[in-house]
Amino acid sequence: MSWDAAAWLMLGGSTLLLFLGLPVAFSFLVINLLGAWLFLGGEPGLVQLARNSVGSVASFSLTPIPLFILMGEVLFHTGLAVKVIEGVERLIRQVPGRLAVVAVVAGTVFSAISGSTIATTAMLGSLMLPVMLSRGYHPTMATGPLMAIGAVDMLIPPSALTVLLGSLSGISISKLLIGGVLPGLILSVAFIVYIIARVKINPALAPTAGFTEHRGWEKWRPFVQYVIPLVSIFAVVVASMSAGWATPTESAAIGAFFTMVLAVLYGSLSIKNLLAALRGTAAISGMILFIIVGATTFSQILSFSGASNGLVEMIGRLGLSPLAVIAAMMVLLIFLGLFVEQVSMMMITLPIYMPLVQKYGVDPVWFGVMFLICMQLGLLLPPHGLLLMTMKGVAPPQVRMGHIFQAVLPYIAMSLLLLALVFFVPAVAVWLPKVLV
Repeated sequence: MSWDAAAWLMLGGSTLLLFLGLPVAFSFLVINLLGAWLFLGGEPGLVQLARNSVGSVASFSLTPIPLFILMGEVLFHTGLAVKVIEGVERLIRQVPGRLAVVAVVAGTVFSAISGSTIATTAMLGSLMLPVMLSRGYHPTMATGPLMAIGAVDMLIPPSALTVLLGSLSGISISKLLIGGVLPGLILSVAFIVYIIARVKINPALAPTAGFTEHRGWEKWRPFVQYVIPLVSIFAVVVASMSAGWATPTESAAIGAFFTMVLAVLYGSLSIKNLLAALRGTAAISGMILFIIVGATTFSQILSFSGASNGLVEMIGRLGLSPLAVIAAMMVLLIFLGLFVEQVSMMMITLPIYMPLVQKYGVDPVWFGVMFLICMQLGLLLPPHGLLLMTMKGVAPPQVRMGHIFQAVLPYIAMSLLLLALVFFVPAVAVWLPKVLV
């Protein structure tokens, strides 16, 4: 079979199964079984597929995934996340769209101590959305910041999807984790500026409500008591990686350990919520690891069939500049984000993208951060963005899907501007990893 026929079978077949609604892991399992039989030699190929599957998940580099997820699960099940919101809220003075600003700042803090975008959006939505609506906020002003800041969770470590991207692509996980910090903070600041400016132009979007001004120690107590200790975990995780004291796996273990220690010290960790956190971690981690099995074998079959090399050579013969090729990759990722979720995006594109990145000598960290921004965009893009569905699931009935689609558009525009900034000014993504790692 020619390489182009193999590419159509593997890439086209997996995409078709995804569009038909088959779960990601099963879509790639079906294609992998077919590919192993055709390209790896029938029954011996299936035996090799089983060996590859075991080897793909028996990797030390994947260990941070369940540990980062555990950090977030402990925070949410122990109620410490609610304390963070209180600590942030007391420090933010009365500004236009104050509750929306609180949501963005609190969401940024959660991004630094939790590895789950969906959990961040669901928690902020269930806690803050009813309060914002009851104070007269327009549904678009209430829901937009909650979804947008949930997506930023992917850029700021710890992030399970960043670890997954690094593992599947061969990009340094520690550099990729640190590379997302500055773009994530830039995006958070841009959201705050937009909210304040938008509400100043149209105050009806977020009416000024009663505001209790806390003074002295009462103002700072929740911040000092809860926010600083929890954010210090983020500092320890990043510092241990950047100083070379610990691998990403060891740093994740340190973060998970100190998260649980703090929960014990606060008296929030019971047997019941610990078991709930462990069950949530096992469920999410199991799903991700099962997907990794499919992704690794998929890449190997593509390479063995000649499809990967054939596609790379075909693109090379077009005579495009490296920047034009990278730009085309990002456009394709944004297009895929309209239809498929983030793990599927990685599995479909990385087997082709990474050989091109190596061929053109592109900085892998710069490329990886842009890949993360495109995946973050995919979380927000109508009609199937995962965070749009999450928000609809926790929103009261008066918030319609039309409100949610309209609310997210300005934040999509800001994310596209950030992608352009990183594309034209690579230092935004690579400066911090070069300094720290």
